[in-house]
Amino acid sequence: MKNECIDCACVMKSSSTLKNCQLEMLENNHAVVKFRKGDSIIKQGVFSTNVIFLRKGLVKIHITGPYREQIVRLIKAPTYLGLPTTLGDKINQYSVTAVLDSEVCFIDIEVFKRVLEENRDFSSYIIMELSKSELEAYRRCANRTQKQTRGKLADVLLDFSDTIFNSDEFVLPVSQSDIGNWVDAGRESINRVLSEFATDGLIEMTGRNVKIRDKKLLKMISQNG
Repeated sequence: MKNECIDCACVMKSSSTLKNCQLEMLENNHAVVKFRKGDSIIKQGVFSTNVIFLRKGLVKIHITGPYREQIVRLIKAPTYLGLPTTLGDKINQYSVTAVLDSEVCFIDIEVFKRVLEENRDFSSYIIMELSKSELEAYRRCANRTQKQTRGKLADVLLDFSDTIFNSDEFVLPVSQSDIGNWVDAGRESINRVLSEFATDGLIEMTGRNVKIRDKKLLKMISQNG
């Protein structure tokens, strides 16, 4: 457990300056839990008692609305999960589920708050992370409402390539139905556009295996919507 905590603290330390005593506080007040693909990490409507740091893996954030569940975004490690809820509302306003096998660090919230109070650099880092997350949410909202399915699907493929997998060859981590839910399109529309992209030579696709062949054109489709 001690080695796991040191690893976790080092990830946070890489983005801010934490004193040895603060690292020790985090080390002594946390728990590392492994989740399999499909496991629930955070449940909507449940009281939030810990700060959650995604150490390894890939997760999806999703909200249950009045009519259906809506996937909001996919997030890969390393990053914090649910900070606005944990530090603000106290009740989880969305759910988080493992898309791939993941490893999560649960940190005592009072200890985390103490570190924030004592370390200005660390507090600034957390504020920057929250700000970037909010701006990303605005951008995705605009894309979802203003782009056609081709543009939205191009965004998804580029996101997988550039942000999540850092490769032009990857395996789709979610189903076509989930992608449709994510971008507000039907599974049939996603399947049709993927077939069009393959026919046009933008991608090669076998099952869930995708290889981007014309990234420049895919970016043009993304930009034009």
